[in-house]
Amino acid sequence: MTKTLGIIGAGMIGSTLARLAVAAGIEVVLANSRGPETLADLVGELGPAARAAVPAEAAAAGDLVVAAVPLSAYLRLPAEALAGKTVLDTGNYYPERDGRFPALDANEATTSELVQRHLAGSAVVKAFNNIAFFGLVTMARPAGPERSALPIAGDDPEAKARAAGLLDALGFDAVDAGTLAESWRAEPGTPVYVQPYMPGPIPEGLDREQTFQWLASTPGAPVPAGRVKELLDAAVRGTAGGTVPDAMR
Repeated sequence: MTKTLGIIGAGMIGSTLARLAVAAGIEVVLANSRGPETLADLVGELGPAARAAVPAEAAAAGDLVVAAVPLSAYLRLPAEALAGKTVLDTGNYYPERDGRFPALDANEATTSELVQRHLAGSAVVKAFNNIAFFGLVTMARPAGPERSALPIAGDDPEAKARAAGLLDALGFDAVDAGTLAESWRAEPGTPVYVQPYMPGPIPEGLDREQTFQWLASTPGAPVPAGRVKELLDAAVRGTAGGTVPDAMR
């Protein structure tokens, strides 16, 4: 069981996972690219189970480590400090944000394969990349028929088992999506990406803040493991990359 979760990247996904982890009784060590002092408000909100650090310290402290950074920043992940760790890569390829990656454009690699090449001493598992941050909040459930599942992919079976254990602690079942080379099945543009977890059509007439509040408080219907497996199997590999959904901007 994960006792301490290191999180590198404190944007929407990273901060949401930190909140879920603390609620599950897991200590959290958070880091970002701007320095620990910029995380004071978030750490204060999370309470005594959380502290801020630099990325190498968060890497060293975590039983598991979440890399919740833009793809354009993956080469700044502290490879030496992450050696021997299971690293959960939440990243997606958005060319408008990240710039172009020829290996991805040619489908010669997946995003998590690039991360694994950089983190050669770590076991990388793709996770949490196919659901919006508000879905993580509204759809986390205890084990049972109302629980949703998320795909994970990786080359190390033990690392995937550790990742599945973390998902379980945070309120989700895990579906094995195969190797890192197959992780494209849950990337932007695929059937299991974001849309199945949405609560439905956004009501008309809402401004941006009202839309955010509606999404943050309205859970979608459960997406069980069997449905996630169907969606993964239905994926057809096309052009890599996607556009950041408006609801996630």
